Amino acid sequence: MKEIEKIVRELSEKLQISLAFYPENGRASGVPVCDKQFEGITDDGSYTYFRFSFKNAGYIGVLVGVGKEAFALATLLPAYIESSVDREAELSKTEYLKRILLGECSTLGVYKYATKFSVRGAACFALVLRVPKMMTETLAVIEQYGGNTLDTAVQMSEETCALVKFLDRSENEYQSSVDYAEFLAQSLKEELGIDVAVGVGSTVHELKDVSQSYARAENALRYADVFEAKGNVHSYREFILVKMLEDVPENKLTEYLTDLTDESFRELFEDEEMLSTAEEFLRSSLNVSETSRNLYMHRNTLLYRLDKIEKATGLNIRSFSDAVSFRVMTVIHRLLGK
Repeated sequence: MKEIEKIVRELSEKLQISLAFYPENGRASGVPVCDKQFEGITDDGSYTYFRFSFKNAGYIGVLVGVGKEAFALATLLPAYIESSVDREAELSKTEYLKRILLGECSTLGVYKYATKFSVRGAACFALVLRVPKMMTETLAVIEQYGGNTLDTAVQMSEETCALVKFLDRSENEYQSSVDYAEFLAQSLKEELGIDVAVGVGSTVHELKDVSQSYARAENALRYADVFEAKGNVHSYREFILVKMLEDVPENKLTEYLTDLTDESFRELFEDEEMLSTAEEFLRSSLNVSETSRNLYMHRNTLLYRLDKIEKATGLNIRSFSDAVSFRVMTVIHRLLGK
């Protein structure tokens, strides 16, 4: 629906008209509805209605006003809207790919792109890079280290760009998308002296699904910010639990947090030092020695803090099951911003 909404909005602004629409067989929301059956064009004295189709779905267009001018517009608009898909072919390669990544390209448009640039049936994944400076130079380095002539980088905003990397079955240089992202981040550090944050999306079997990979890569960066995750490269897989809990209604999460924690537990959430210690312990796979090294903390100090966390929460996070419960509670706390 987003694409048709964008087209109708642009038409309204370009022609300076009041234009709306609703699905022919769906529910209209905040839009005048024609209460009679009609073919082609009709009006009710206040609005002019016309039928059009977009990507094999039927819609009713709604123009404010009636008369010859409104009728003439209603005659021309369906053909303009329906042909908008074909105009994707006029875009440059990067503009075209940007629309595909944002999910604004039609299925036919994706097919045409894949055919034109010889990527039909090729598996791929998307990376999103947050670039603090030197975007032009960054894109040049990405192109240089792409490793595959099919790979394409595109600037998405002032501070972000995306890379769609296509997988070659004969390529065994990188074991995973995360390995490749690490390599790319290190290359940019060595070549340009900049630290980039990289979100890694899922591998998809065809280009038509790459918008899902892109969305997951974007979410990986967003979650990394919220949870202050360490490192430059973050995969959506790191945050599967977060995504699952984010999909739960906020009032339900609040209920869980209230029911499952007491005052001392909630006080711990406000102690950043204790919370960061616990989260580093979880990141270090419940390994006391590794956590001590990572925090530059004496082992006895760490054990003291873990005991203090257990007294405050009733959870011994040295135990896997209690660690999972603690992690769920901290994720809910972060998501609610409390």
